[in-house]
Amino acid sequence: MGADEGRRRPPTAQQFVLEELRRAITTGRLKPGAPIRQDALAEELQVSRVPLREALKTLQGEGLVRYEAHRGYFVETLSLDDLREVYRIRELLEEEAVRRAVPRLSDADLDRLQALQDEVERAAAAGDVLAMTNANRLFHMTLFDLAGMPRLSRMIRTLWDATDAYRSMYYGGAGNRERVVKEHHATLDALRRRDAGEAVATLTVHRAHAVAELESLLPADA
Repeated sequence: MGADEGRRRPPTAQQFVLEELRRAITTGRLKPGAPIRQDALAEELQVSRVPLREALKTLQGEGLVRYEAHRGYFVETLSLDDLREVYRIRELLEEEAVRRAVPRLSDADLDRLQALQDEVERAAAAGDVLAMTNANRLFHMTLFDLAGMPRLSRMIRTLWDATDAYRSMYYGGAGNRERVVKEHHATLDALRRRDAGEAVATLTVHRAHAVAELESLLPADA
């Protein structure tokens, strides 16, 4: 999980550790339920326990890790019901964001979304789960931010944070990556036509496919 050669290290030790932990969770190296062994991590990342503890507290606040007394930190585990609930709340909030954003779309906004989609496609073709996760998130959040409702955007981001540990499961399959690309194309087509209803519909299907895939990957009693 150490920094890749040539990748710029963030300016503080805490930011560096936070980035590395996010990377490990997002890519599936640290899977849901996995223990986070602080001594081993501190040695691997060559940092003291202080920035590591602070980074873990940040991730705990975002719902990515949990703390158990006398046992330490673990990557958060969500039940299928938890995942369904998160995606249902996302559906409600994201529909509002899209309906607010569409009338405000400029040609420059659409060009920006297309450029972000190009990044999604490059990562999908390369099978780079982390890059695709980051590009996909930026694509969606850029659209939601165009609603001009920062509190709504923050709420949506918090919900996305809660399921980051599971996203690598979905993007790990080539067929799923191809599906995401096609669904983004459908969404962009609706946005170019300023058809808010169609954009909402394509994103509803987009989320439903992710939920269905996770249901098939996770045990029924997860």
